[in-house]
Amino acid sequence: MKLLHVVQHTSAEFLGQIEDHLEGRNIRFRYYRPFAAGKAMPKAEAMADGLILLGGGPWGSAGTRDVPTLQKEVALAQTCLAHEWPLVGIGLGAQIVALAAGGRSEPAPLSFEVGSARRVSGSALNGYLPLTYPLAVYMRDWPVPPPHAVILAQDERERPALWQIGPRAFGFVGHPGLKVAMVEDLIMEFDESPAGIEAGLARLRQIQRALEDALVPVMTGLVQVMGWMEPSDPGR
Repeated sequence: MKLLHVVQHTSAEFLGQIEDHLEGRNIRFRYYRPFAAGKAMPKAEAMADGLILLGGGPWGSAGTRDVPTLQKEVALAQTCLAHEWPLVGIGLGAQIVALAAGGRSEPAPLSFEVGSARRVSGSALNGYLPLTYPLAVYMRDWPVPPPHAVILAQDERERPALWQIGPRAFGFVGHPGLKVAMVEDLIMEFDESPAGIEAGLARLRQIQRALEDALVPVMTGLVQVMGWMEPSDPGR
């Protein structure tokens, strides 16, 4: 049985709807909360089944308000890339994946955008990525993937919304399993909130079901590409 290591940057943001898809396939996951006192990060040698780096609320990576564990997480992501271990970055996590792969992040104010993304690669996620799907982004700063990344989808402003680096590393600008309650908890957890938060929440409530529906093929393809249903290698 696979064991995925999941790094949180806030108490509010977790895997959300993704949890149900992993549990339904008997894929285990373990959360790490380095912002909590005495909580460790994943050990590099234990990440062979996969590492997931989640969003960070008001934390970023472009120098304005960097998440305190930024360099440690870049190093963990670089280890996954070097070994071609499964790696997923969401929001801030996508920025970290971009940095680890030789890309960068651009300074941008904390924002909450709810719109849509369009697939630009027919083979994305083994062909399972929908042609269009809802995109909800709660994030400070913006990831810029390296030139060798394969862009799989773009947002309404033609910015990369989903990309792939190597065989098993992905950056998701938006959280594909986001729940309304997670955004509400982010607002309560931090003093800083993005502009237009109420309008964003109203829009997220409208598309919540569509977001859940799109997650079904997204997770089908992601699990296949990552090999998460394949037996673990006992020699690792």
